[in-house]
Amino acid sequence: MAKENDARGVLVGPMRFDVTTGSGHTVALDVVAAEGGEDSGPSPMELLLVALAGCTGMDVISILRKMRQQVSGYEVHVHGARAEKHPRVFTQITVEHIVTGHAVDTAAVRRAVELSESTYCGVSNTLNKTAEITTAITVREG
Repeated sequence: MAKENDARGVLVGPMRFDVTTGSGHTVALDVVAAEGGEDSGPSPMELLLVALAGCTGMDVISILRKMRQQVSGYEVHVHGARAEKHPRVFTQITVEHIVTGHAVDTAAVRRAVELSESTYCGVSNTLNKTAEITTAITVREG
């Protein structure tokens, strides 16, 4: 029986690992040539930003739907800055939420983002132990 909180990595290249999640999904992880890899997949640190975008994005869209906001499009852009010295953790992360819809209430979007950051997104609440996370919100008619 697969476990959601498990992962298994197998070395398949100079620095490439094929990592299979407990739910059965496989992701190829690698690093650029300058770090000994072949750049055949995202790096583990990139996946932290991917996880943050997905986690907060799923929270925010779910909350906005419950608020009956008429969202027709939604993007989450995440940018991280890392420490110069090892372990090179993220020290600054910016999350930009771009919501498009008909008469979307900016206050509702702000509240949905706040709830994701403070309560629901486990990725955000893990990363904020080392990184200052700032957010930007853009609401567009359309």
